Amino acid sequence: MTCNPTTLRAALILPTSIALAMFVTGCSNNTTNDSSASAGANIDPNVLAEKQELVVNNGTEPESLDPHKVSGVPEAGVIRQMLEGLTSTDANGKTVPGMATEWESADNKVWTFKLRDANWSNGDPVTAEDFVYSLRRVVDPNTASPYSSYLVDAQVAGAKQIVEGEAGVETLGVEAIDDKTLQVTLTDPVPYFPDMLIHTSVKPVHQKTVEEFGDKWTSPDNIVVNGPYKVSKWQINDEIVLTRNPEYYDDANTTLETITMLPIPSSVTDVARYQAGEVDMTYNEIPTEQFTSLQQQHGDELKISPLLCTYYYEFNTVKPPFDDPKVRRALSLALDRDTIADKVIGQGQTTAYQLTPTSTNGNVTNTPEWSTWDQDKRVAEAKKLLNAAGYDENNPLSFELLYNTNDNHKKIAIAATSLWEQALGFVDVTLTNKEWKTYLDTRRNGDYEIARAGWCADYNEPSSFLNIAKSDNSGNYGKYNSPNFDSLMAQTLKPGLSDEQRSDLYQQAEAQLDNDMGLLNIYHYVSPRLVKPYVIGYSNTDALDNWHGKDISIAKH
Repeated sequence: MTCNPTTLRAALILPTSIALAMFVTGCSNNTTNDSSASAGANIDPNVLAEKQELVVNNGTEPESLDPHKVSGVPEAGVIRQMLEGLTSTDANGKTVPGMATEWESADNKVWTFKLRDANWSNGDPVTAEDFVYSLRRVVDPNTASPYSSYLVDAQVAGAKQIVEGEAGVETLGVEAIDDKTLQVTLTDPVPYFPDMLIHTSVKPVHQKTVEEFGDKWTSPDNIVVNGPYKVSKWQINDEIVLTRNPEYYDDANTTLETITMLPIPSSVTDVARYQAGEVDMTYNEIPTEQFTSLQQQHGDELKISPLLCTYYYEFNTVKPPFDDPKVRRALSLALDRDTIADKVIGQGQTTAYQLTPTSTNGNVTNTPEWSTWDQDKRVAEAKKLLNAAGYDENNPLSFELLYNTNDNHKKIAIAATSLWEQALGFVDVTLTNKEWKTYLDTRRNGDYEIARAGWCADYNEPSSFLNIAKSDNSGNYGKYNSPNFDSLMAQTLKPGLSDEQRSDLYQQAEAQLDNDMGLLNIYHYVSPRLVKPYVIGYSNTDALDNWHGKDISIAKH
């Protein structure tokens, strides 16, 4: 998913994520128990404040609230409160029942989900047909979902042909056996398939509402949801106000009455409003220059969590000068990642030499030879590569670096530019800043040379990262194309593979990506966030950072 302003996991880059989801693997009788009741069920009402309202900074104005038309973390942060998929996550990032109370598969290819009794906010029952409609909508070319390839990656039968316009949506391998039983057929065994269903792009939408109102179905006057909260107010670039949905199946155990989501891209402003008492939870990004003082001043209010996200620069590999792998490798070698991770950001982030964070389930660790070189040797090799590509003092390498509006993105871009210029001498970088929505459009249209990017795990498994580098992935905006990489990723889905064999294939894929320098990986994230002491139920042990308002309450203060 794309990380945002501060980071961008299903699409891109923006708003961010890390290390924990437990897999429900496909056994001969693989069934879960329903343990999804809200944390609010165990809270003593005597400690609660009379006013149950939470104000959160969401990092930026969301591109949309339609789950099938977004790809970023900021959008997911709002949609997660309104729509609930077949599976969800608990406070530790573990996959738990959502609309499905249990699921099973004898071969990891044919999955059967049993749905709970639940209603949409207008009183209609949630049925298996709702999921058939919604999953078809994701892959329908008419939807133009930036996550259209997600079900292709999940190996759902028919998805690839539909996305490519070769078949109708009715051929997708999803079927409502009855109102409360959904069957999904895959072409290859995917043992972590239920974990993939926590993602924004596979959440359900209300068919009648979408068909009646079109693009306006997400407006407060029209929207119908199946989750704990519903949009009651949406003032662009000001606030989104969510109020409790009394039709939600677990509303009795939900405490917060309203959640106000603010679109503040500046981390400095975010912290200032927190200190002024206007924000209860900041976005998961703290200004570098304030980090130490905030630790001293706020102590336990500063929550630092692991996060399955990677910050990188994305090359447009089909557009000069980065269609030349020598140029891509030269910039990667010359960039001093340690300086950026330790000094420019300096909050516990770790230098990245691979796309997949090493804390991801699967133990994937790729250590390229050049990562062991000192910086002088890296720079010397970088200059040789640039000279071989035709660049020198008389013909400097000139390019534009795109980033979205955010204090830290700007700092990193300035630092990277300075580090390149100091190391190489004959480099001329133009920095281009664009607001979130425009930035996303620019990347999707391929109208850039190199762009800031970030990817947060859609689920806790290496494929959640590596899939975005496949040649046919809808999130592969840089058009990286390696038949060997694609082949290695396809092999990870062969029947009968052990976890160790699958991890070895992922490691080979990382090595191929490094060999081609398809991406310039910079660092792996952590998630620093200020949270008021009266906020009960916020967990900083979920490396996916999928916090749920239904699990949060406000104590007397």
